[in-house]
Amino acid sequence: MLYEFYGLECPHCDKMRKLTDKLMQEYPDVHIERKEVWHNESNMKFIEELDKGDACGGVPFYFNGNTKKWLCGEVTYEEIKEWAGVK
Repeated sequence: MLYEFYGLECPHCDKMRKLTDKLMQEYPDVHIERKEVWHNESNMKFIEELDKGDACGGVPFYFNGNTKKWLCGEVTYEEIKEWAGVK
């Protein structure tokens, strides 16, 4: 399971959403579950469980439930592809 955590008013998250949209369009078998954390308490608790204070501490935050790999902040399209396990 691939997760994208974002804040509704986050400009960095908006920028990164374009890359994850592109990824899901180019690779139809890739699905990223998006979770808004600034206004959703249960999603905030979930990101805190995954982050454990060691990874990011903010958004955008990406977590791959299969590989346990994470990304934090603005990254390149190639990094997103690698994180998602596509080549």
